[in-house]
Amino acid sequence: MASGGEEPASSPLDWVDPSLDRCSPDQAKASASMLDSREDFEVLDDDDEEDLSELPPLEDVGKGKAPPGKEGVQASGPEPAGEGVGEEPPAAEVWLDVLGNGLLKKKTLVPGQGAESRPRKGQDVTVRLRVMLEDGSVVEEDPGLTFTLGDCDVLQALDLCTQLLEMGETASITSDAKYCYGPQGRSPGIPPNAALTLEVELLAVQDAPDLELLSGKAKIDLANRKRERGNFYYQQADYVLAINSYDIALRVIGSSSKVDFSPEEEAELLEVKVKCLNNLAASQLKLDHYEAALKSCNLVLEHQPENIKALFRKGKVLAQQGEYSQAIPILKAALKLEPSNKTIHAELSKLVKKHADQKTVETEMYRKMLGNPSPGSTPVKCKDKSSWSIPWKWLFGATAVALGGVALSVVIAARN
Repeated sequence: MASGGEEPASSPLDWVDPSLDRCSPDQAKASASMLDSREDFEVLDDDDEEDLSELPPLEDVGKGKAPPGKEGVQASGPEPAGEGVGEEPPAAEVWLDVLGNGLLKKKTLVPGQGAESRPRKGQDVTVRLRVMLEDGSVVEEDPGLTFTLGDCDVLQALDLCTQLLEMGETASITSDAKYCYGPQGRSPGIPPNAALTLEVELLAVQDAPDLELLSGKAKIDLANRKRERGNFYYQQADYVLAINSYDIALRVIGSSSKVDFSPEEEAELLEVKVKCLNNLAASQLKLDHYEAALKSCNLVLEHQPENIKALFRKGKVLAQQGEYSQAIPILKAALKLEPSNKTIHAELSKLVKKHADQKTVETEMYRKMLGNPSPGSTPVKCKDKSSWSIPWKWLFGATAVALGGVALSVVIAARN
């Protein structure tokens, strides 16, 4: 059957381990990207007391498998001085401030074939890449790295500057760590907050493949590469770019197809889609996008009502919105599926206490609204009656006497 916009089916559950390993550049090249982080994941029944509220578990990124597009290293180098006062330096010596903030610069080393040969967003490009630290040591080389321009498949420094390259051009790019590996760095070789220099040559440009004509395996591989790139950004705490990558993966999976897929391929596509939706919800939760995260969880639960990750996150989203009475049954359902999961136990206990405190506050508020003192409060003693206060019994008697007098007067007047 051809793939349509169906929701994903069931998928294995892996919980992310906060400790990260990084794979070698060779592994990154094998996955057509320079993202070389390796992420280890634990299963739900692990005895490790990991706090999922701090790091919502991502769907699996195979151990030892490099998420695509981790390339893009940056370097900062001194700007060359001009040839002389009042003279413009040769074109090969001109540095272009790409973003206007001085943090990302490009200099042409070998001119290309003209501005009309520059690639466009959405096209697949192949580059030769060499990455160096500020001291000149080479930390990465790839003679033929291919990625989709504008999809954030590689580091921002490389993605942004490749759009400015002409066919055949070789350029030097210097970039602040902000547009590379940031405060996390990349082990081994690239320390935290490292400015990097990239030497890039644009080798080839071609239009991206038509999604409608992709085989089942090709579509699965492409979606997985985008998902793994999202996992890389998630581990870098760049949740906006993570969401972007997961969205691209979901668009790939949901695109129509003119090719018939086998039942196994259809099932695997749905599995990848579930992973993307679960990871999308984790990123949205990190950004406090509660309604969006709730929608992502519900899309998973439509196909997998017993998906523990989706149940756990949905419970957390509802709890963040103060909907404890709705969140508690959902977390209980997740705990019933995994009774030994200590994280769900802890989250559920916390919510039960918050719900009890919420009910106590509401009860006290209602009592005050109705004018009823709380059970433990001391009864308020009545103040001494003032001289002008009139007992109600005396007042009632006086009223009766007055009415009787009026009636008697009426009877006497009638007789006369």
